Amino acid sequence: MRSACDEVGVPCDRRGFVGLAAGAVVAAVLPACASVASLPVRPQDGVVRLVLREHPRLVAPGGWLRIRPDGQDTAIYVLNLGDGFAALSPVCQHQGCIVDIRGALLVCPCHGSTYDREGAVLRGPTERPLVRYPVVVTAGGELVIRVAETG
Repeated sequence: MRSACDEVGVPCDRRGFVGLAAGAVVAAVLPACASVASLPVRPQDGVVRLVLREHPRLVAPGGWLRIRPDGQDTAIYVLNLGDGFAALSPVCQHQGCIVDIRGALLVCPCHGSTYDREGAVLRGPTERPLVRYPVVVTAGGELVIRVAETG
C-alpha cells in the first residue's frame, strides 16, 4: 500500500510526514492570506480615492477590498453592496477583535458578534454597529472615502 509520502517522493518517517503535512498547511493558507492583504493607500485631506476599474474585486456585487490608509492603525473594508458601497472599520465593537468577511456577513472570531455588510449588528454580544466611513461614487467611477476629519 502506497502512502501520501510515497506519492511525492518523501521518506515516510516522522520527519517526512511532518514536512509533507507542513507543506500542505502552508499551501492551503497562503491563498487565504493573500486574499486579505491590505492595499496601502495615501489619503489626501482625509480622503481616499479608488478608481473602480483599477480594482476589479470591487466591481461585482459582493466584492470587497481591504485598504490600509497611511497613518491609520487598522485597515478598512470597502464592500460592494450591489446598490452602493460601504467602507467599514473591521474592529468589532464588543472587545476590539478584527471581524472576518464571510459572504454576506462580517463575523467576529472572538465571541461571535455578527454584522451585515453595512455594519449593522445582527447578533451580539456587541450592541454597537461597526464604524462606517462616508463613501460617494463619482460619475467617473471613482469611490471617494472620507477616512479622517480635516482640520
